[in-house]
Amino acid sequence: MMWGMSALKERLEADLAAAMKARDPVRTRALRMALTSVRNEEVSGDKVRELTDDEIIKVLTSEAKKRREAADAFAKAGREEQAEAERAEHEVLSAYLPAQLTDEELSALVASVIAELGVSGPRAMGQVMKAVNPKVAGRAEGARVAAEVKRQLASS
Repeated sequence: MMWGMSALKERLEADLAAAMKARDPVRTRALRMALTSVRNEEVSGDKVRELTDDEIIKVLTSEAKKRREAADAFAKAGREEQAEAERAEHEVLSAYLPAQLTDEELSALVASVIAELGVSGPRAMGQVMKAVNPKVAGRAEGARVAAEVKRQLASS
């Protein structure tokens, strides 16, 4: 059991304080929402608990995805100002996430897992996803991983 705050949560809070002092509305808003989501996750469930850095990264990944999807929706609706605000917040949150895998890295990772498991065909999708997900951990979006697994299994 780890006592005290996770290093990532401490960094988020320190950065929020700095953004407020600097009167940076975009960083302040993005970090405030991210910390609210982290706190909500901490109090969800049976008892209050501190999240680990990995759990906080999952929350931040989800928040960043929401911003990207909202930006796309606003852009499609012709509301470019709101879309730009969502993109700016996405940028702030992305700075706290692990570097994303390139398409080549993801493809190689999936190929190695498929070879390791010795499976082929679309029926192995669940098995491969289960093995790939822990190795990807926040470095690629689930839909991207699933699409790559499906693509490789379809051609096997």
